[in-house]
Amino acid sequence: MARLLVVDDEPGVRESLRMVFKGDHEVVPCAGVDEALRALDATPPDLVILDLVMPGRSGLELLDELAGRPEAPPVLVLSATRALATAVEAMKRGASDYVTKPFETEALRLKVTRLLERRALEAEVLRLREEVAARSQLGRLVGRSEAMQRVFRIVERVAGSPSSVLVSGESGTGKELVARALHELGPRRRGPFVAVDCAAIPETLIESELFGHERGAFTDARERRVGRFEAASGGTLFLDEIGELAPRVQAKLLRALQERCIERLGSSEPIAVDVRVVAATNRDLEREVAEGRFRDDLYFRIRVVPIVLAPLRERREDVRLLAEHFLARSRAAADRGPMHFTREALAALEAYAWPGNVRELENAVEHAVALGEGQAIRVEDLPEEVVQGSRLEALRTAVGAGRLAFEQAVGRFERALLRDALEASGWNQTLAARRLCLTRRVLKLKMDRHGLAAPASPS
Repeated sequence: MARLLVVDDEPGVRESLRMVFKGDHEVVPCAGVDEALRALDATPPDLVILDLVMPGRSGLELLDELAGRPEAPPVLVLSATRALATAVEAMKRGASDYVTKPFETEALRLKVTRLLERRALEAEVLRLREEVAARSQLGRLVGRSEAMQRVFRIVERVAGSPSSVLVSGESGTGKELVARALHELGPRRRGPFVAVDCAAIPETLIESELFGHERGAFTDARERRVGRFEAASGGTLFLDEIGELAPRVQAKLLRALQERCIERLGSSEPIAVDVRVVAATNRDLEREVAEGRFRDDLYFRIRVVPIVLAPLRERREDVRLLAEHFLARSRAAADRGPMHFTREALAALEAYAWPGNVRELENAVEHAVALGEGQAIRVEDLPEEVVQGSRLEALRTAVGAGRLAFEQAVGRFERALLRDALEASGWNQTLAARRLCLTRRVLKLKMDRHGLAAPASPS
């Protein structure tokens, strides 16, 4: 039995609908929009049957209120035959269907049944999507694409192995998250996880960082220092951007991996270390080896198990999942209430190429949460480069697929750039021209060509 919210100012209509659905569904009658909103907040219905023309607030206003709710029920509109234009407007604002007054009982029943079945189907799809999402996470890695599922399978299979792993991928793809998943899913999870960013440590200090030093080993060595190898003993050592290491350090690292012992700088005493090494790089190490910049013996030592992370632009089906994952985390950190992306914002996120990969997406969502007002994150809450980049990518895709001529794509993009600059400048043409590095005369010519004009001021 479904819960139907009937919103109509005529008592006779409310009673008639109660009788039509008596025994099949629970009918909650409301005489107006304000009463309906209270009923919606108290116990959300499965369907709203809504009259559009009522004293005070109209049914269209209730539709606008429902549009801002993430799990709004479907709405069946009641409309007089002479007011079909209003019914069409209601459909544009989110109504699911309409019937005309006076309505036929069986036709009304059929429409209600179909809308309830559609809602049940949507709920089932949402449930299945949530189940998939639950299976789309491994440790802190998130993704349902085949590329990520392949990574999940490799991580699960080798987490318990002592073998060295080399994680390759562009910056921001989540290489450290793979290393942490390998650590947390394996037998070393109770040991330390020690990360070293080889690109961030000067060449003169990297040996001391990795292997430690004795007091007096060099000018500033005032006391003994334990290196990262020793600190990671019993756990996992993550060597990020290993391709940045100098040849001399590569040789010493190879010896440590082969002999499972190290020597601190300033000492010849070997120290046994028990570490599982996971290395990462955004370079093509095979090319580095071929060109003599990386030792081939070290390359094969760290690449016992290779894992390649695809860039986000090649697994766009993960964008929405990741965005919603980061949204939940960001709004919790910011102590915000429930939030959701509008359809247009999600489309922009999915169209953008993400040169900074997952890290850039995380930052973009955090930016949107900080700027967003209310529950809905809109396109304008996203970083400007994402908005512009998504437009360009959408046009590029349309041209590549033959759906749009080249000249049309260029025109649309130029028009969007002009409009954005004008809106950002309050339609002040001098300021907009300066933003676009154009003269005011050229800007005006382009505005005329694209039919752009300042919106009329309210009278």
